[in-house]
Amino acid sequence: MTNKTRIVIVGATSGIAEHCARLWVLEKEVELILIGRNQKKMQAIADDLRVRGPHAEIQVIEANFTDPKTIASLADTIASQGKIDRVLIAHGVLPKQEECQQNLTVCYNTLMINAISPILFAEAFISHLEKSNHGTLAIIGSVAGDRGRKSIYTYGSTKALVEHYVKGLQHRLARSSIKIVLIKPGPTDTAMTAHLKANGAKLADVDMVAAECVRAIACGKPFIYTPAKWRLIMGIIRHLPNFIFKKLDI
Repeated sequence: MTNKTRIVIVGATSGIAEHCARLWVLEKEVELILIGRNQKKMQAIADDLRVRGPHAEIQVIEANFTDPKTIASLADTIASQGKIDRVLIAHGVLPKQEECQQNLTVCYNTLMINAISPILFAEAFISHLEKSNHGTLAIIGSVAGDRGRKSIYTYGSTKALVEHYVKGLQHRLARSSIKIVLIKPGPTDTAMTAHLKANGAKLADVDMVAAECVRAIACGKPFIYTPAKWRLIMGIIRHLPNFIFKKLDI
């Protein structure tokens, strides 16, 4: 067992998750448990984190992200090793909308990795947080989930499902001490959005987004838009009448 703050990061090779880990590793007594699908990438991240925070304890776990039994067993094993303080679920893929339309395998993988898998991980870990009535669970959603748009509706639908799930989970746990945080980034400068950057898209700085995520998790905020301007932008888009919205090329 350990007295350190135990932080589980699911999807540890995500750009936002990696930069959150860089901030958490600076804490005095911390154990980071990095879960991902690519052992080599995670090991490189872990090595970097050990340089940044030599005092930190870092564990790397490669896992199947789509098998319910594997996910449940993984959560059980981690919980058996000590109380969990924070869980960040951050994994996802961002294919082009046209690829999802033309290739049902791409469509299926997008739905599975972005929606079903995060929910399975959340359910697996939340059961252990409930037992201790302690901890914070955060999931990275997206502004893309606020309204279906032709340019990104498959990806956006997965994030809408995640948001609906999170709201239900927050309602379920409203009388507990557990905090559930939904993080809704706008387009952020990470490897996942490299194709957007190549096309001239303006992307948010990942260090800034990660810092806002870490603050929100520390405070247990129910949800945040990051950068904050996206709350206003998506508020406008959500409330546009259909006859105007359908004319937009977004």
